[in-house]
Amino acid sequence: MMKCIAIDDEPLALQIMTKYCEKISFLQLVKVFTNPDEAKDFLQQNEIDLVFLDIQMPDINGIQFYKNLTTKPLVIFTTAFKDYAAEGFNVDAIDYLLKPFEYDRFLKAVYKANEYMEFLSSQELQLNSLYVKVNYEMMKINLKDIELIEALDDYIKIYIKPNPVLTLMTLKAMLEKLPSKEFARIHRSYIVPLGKVEKFSKNKITVAGKEVPIGSSYADVYDRLISFSKI
Repeated sequence: MMKCIAIDDEPLALQIMTKYCEKISFLQLVKVFTNPDEAKDFLQQNEIDLVFLDIQMPDINGIQFYKNLTTKPLVIFTTAFKDYAAEGFNVDAIDYLLKPFEYDRFLKAVYKANEYMEFLSSQELQLNSLYVKVNYEMMKINLKDIELIEALDDYIKIYIKPNPVLTLMTLKAMLEKLPSKEFARIHRSYIVPLGKVEKFSKNKITVAGKEVPIGSSYADVYDRLISFSKI
C-alpha cells in the first residue's frame, strides 16, 4: 500500500483527487491539505510515500516547498500552468499533471510512482552488505551488524562486533553506499543506523552505548528519528 497526501489551495481540486484515489486499490490517501505549513508539519511527523502537490499556491510555490523538505517523498506536481513543467522535472518529480486532468491520466502517473517505489524497494532488499578495504584485503560487512560509523581524518571507523574496523574512505563516500532510509549522517564525524538508536534528543543520540552529538547542520535528523520511531 502506497501512503499519500494531497496539497492544494483549491478544495475542489482536493475533492477530485480524493475521488480518484478511492478508485486505486494500492493507494491510501491519508490526508489532504489546503495549508502548506500544516502539510509540512505532518510530513515531519509521519512517513509518506507520495505527495500530490499543487505548484501555484498563494503563499508558496509548490516546487520551492518540496525543495525545502528535509525528507522528500515521491512527488507528482499538479498545476493549471504548463510553464512549470520543466522546473518540476528538475526536482525529480515522478510526473506533472496539468489541470484539469482526467482519471486515466491520473492513474498513469500513479502507476509510474508505484513502479518506481517497487524498484527502490528491490534495490534496498538487494543491498544487505558491502565490501570495504581493510589491511589490503576486501572485507564483507553486513549492514545489520553496523552499530556506528565514525570519521577519523582520512579513515572511517566502522563499529561492528567483536572489533571495529578501519578503512580508507570518506564519510561522504560511505554514506552514498548505504540505504538512505536506514542510515543518517548526524554530524560531520558520524553516521548512525537509525534502527539502533537507543535514545535521542534534539542535540544528541545514544547508539551502541556511545553518546554522539547531533551537529547543527544536521538538525533535521531529529525529525527523521521521530518519523522512524513510528514505523
